[in-house]
Amino acid sequence: MTISRLLFATIFIAISTLSTLAGAQNLLSGSAKSAVVSTEQVRAELLAWAPEGVEPGKPVWVGLQLTHQPEWHTYWKNSGDSGLPTLLEWQLPAGVSAGEIAWPTPKKIPIGTLANYGYEKTVLLPVPLTISPSFSPGFSGSQLDIKLKAAWLVCKKECIPQEGEFALRIPVKGSTALSGPLFQAAFAASPQAHAVGSSQIEVAGNTLKVSLHGLPTALHGKSLEFFPETGSVIEPAGAWQQAWQGAVWTAQLPLSSQRLESPALMPVVVAFKSLAYRIEAPVKGSWPPVAAVAAVPPALEAALKANAAAGAAPLQTSAPPMGLLAALLGALLGGVILNLMPCVFPVLAIKVVGFVKIKDQTTRVTTGLAYTAGVLLSFLALGALLLGLRAAGEQLGWGYQLQSPVVVAGLAMMFTVIGLNLAGLFEFGQILPDRVASLQAKNPTINAFLSGVLVTAIASPCTAPFMGAALGFAFGLPAAQPLLVFGAVGLGMALPYLAASLVPAVARVLPRPGAWMVTFKTLMAFPMFATVAWLVWVLGRQSGIDGAGVLLGVLVLLALALWSLTLQGRTRAVAALLSIALLATGLWLAGPSITRSATLEPTSTTAASDRWQAWEPGRVEQLTASGQSVFVDFTAAWCVTCQYNKSTTLSDAAVLADIDAKNVALLRADWTRRDPAITAALAQLGRNGVPVYVIYKPGRAPVVLSEILSVNDVRAELARL
Repeated sequence: MTISRLLFATIFIAISTLSTLAGAQNLLSGSAKSAVVSTEQVRAELLAWAPEGVEPGKPVWVGLQLTHQPEWHTYWKNSGDSGLPTLLEWQLPAGVSAGEIAWPTPKKIPIGTLANYGYEKTVLLPVPLTISPSFSPGFSGSQLDIKLKAAWLVCKKECIPQEGEFALRIPVKGSTALSGPLFQAAFAASPQAHAVGSSQIEVAGNTLKVSLHGLPTALHGKSLEFFPETGSVIEPAGAWQQAWQGAVWTAQLPLSSQRLESPALMPVVVAFKSLAYRIEAPVKGSWPPVAAVAAVPPALEAALKANAAAGAAPLQTSAPPMGLLAALLGALLGGVILNLMPCVFPVLAIKVVGFVKIKDQTTRVTTGLAYTAGVLLSFLALGALLLGLRAAGEQLGWGYQLQSPVVVAGLAMMFTVIGLNLAGLFEFGQILPDRVASLQAKNPTINAFLSGVLVTAIASPCTAPFMGAALGFAFGLPAAQPLLVFGAVGLGMALPYLAASLVPAVARVLPRPGAWMVTFKTLMAFPMFATVAWLVWVLGRQSGIDGAGVLLGVLVLLALALWSLTLQGRTRAVAALLSIALLATGLWLAGPSITRSATLEPTSTTAASDRWQAWEPGRVEQLTASGQSVFVDFTAAWCVTCQYNKSTTLSDAAVLADIDAKNVALLRADWTRRDPAITAALAQLGRNGVPVYVIYKPGRAPVVLSEILSVNDVRAELARL
């Protein structure tokens, strides 16, 4: 096996995989795959209805459909005593604008002594789009690209703020009418506009008197529901009276003691079963003074100031304060340790072992320097890309690429190819053109450089000890100084090969070539397969068990395609054509399952799993304000070090006993998928990747522990609480 052939083949397969998955994702973006966000409480889907195509003057509607689990609800534009309305933030091309939500009629939801206005079961929130003559479909000329960022509060007895980002493509020509019945049902469930006529609302002391004239006869004599669009005006759960005086509906409702507005015009909705009408009624009379803003008691104010002062205390770590020199040394040592990771070591070991075949010292030196240059430039390019994205406002950190299921799937395929090659299923010379396969023989220096690029690519999922603190410190440095830290990681990673090439004594220590190298090569396939198993597990955490199962099927098809290319004659042509077609079809069909989001929950095979709660912004402050210490585990499924610590130190009986004895709350911040809140929390701790372990104690600065947790270190910190 030659590293150049390995590199060319894996790059080709990776590009094909990522482009196929990306194509499936983009072209199917109008399906549930990319237009759906699912949580344990809500399934949210972006829908569209353009029965006459996308043209000026034609009806074009989009909407967010929320399907609630039993007993859960979201809120109307006036949420009632508590809650928040669903917010929709659109990103549309020039010439397209979004109107207001056409809110369906809500229902009154009693919550203890309170009452809210909202939706249960399934609701669609339609929004009209206005297409101006200046609208241009863009490069493709055939689609309208729509992006939405939505936020909603879903409640049962407890409330959970949630959000999602959605993407949808609507064909400009032709009809998009599949969701038409859903939009028609939403329109039917929305209140109809009704002329105000003689209707009015009168403020009489602490009572709101409503008189609505001209309501349809179908409502006469019926007991109606009443929903004011202006919030905090009435007591939603308060007792009220209603009556019909001929064709005039009247009601008396108690004003809210916490009223903050005194509107001159009040839009209100009255409803009976499926019939609902909206009237903008003028308000007569003088409003009582609005509620004064509640003052903070002196004792509470003092406590808040004390907590703020404690929160502003300098961060403590289990190591001395870091400077640039310490960061460079930590990055260098972390780079060296990266070579021991199961995905990196096989390729590097074979490269070093093959090094002994080179007899000319000059060639050894040039290839060693070229390999080092490949690693260094790759790390610098990766660091520059990360710094550029962060400067553009992206909340990213080391390992951010593994937060994408498409990248995880692509890496799994690349490692499968490498593993099958090491296991002897095929040689790259059998499947690559002769011109490509001969590059290594003619250009050993280029081969060594590309080897460094390959090793950097397969090392990017890993975080070694000492790297976390070094990279976290780097992102706080000005100008180009962070690149020095990235360069130090690359130099550390290249050191073993560089030492073997520059120091003849190191090369002499290496074993001589022989038959053992074939066995060693085959043995190195198994760490690769172990890495594939880990990546499949990571994808399962990101996209669910269906995504993991689909990826396994794709890997089987990939192995079949590679095997078919080892055949001879006409059999090879037929088998390769069929197997590659199957692989392409599998990749196409796999896109929706692989990119689908799954609800992430902390998992563990130990009894310790029940102790952990999900981290969320403000949760640490809540717990410490009540006097409880907190241990936070910033982790990710794709972080090998995280999983090692979780299954060892964090599951140790003595550590768990100390945690119970000190009544320490355990929070787990799962960064497997992108989470800007977790990224911001890491930045506040001076870190830019995982794992990060922090102990919070009321009145004391947070203590950040080492990336490699030891039982003694954790117990020592717990003893100080």
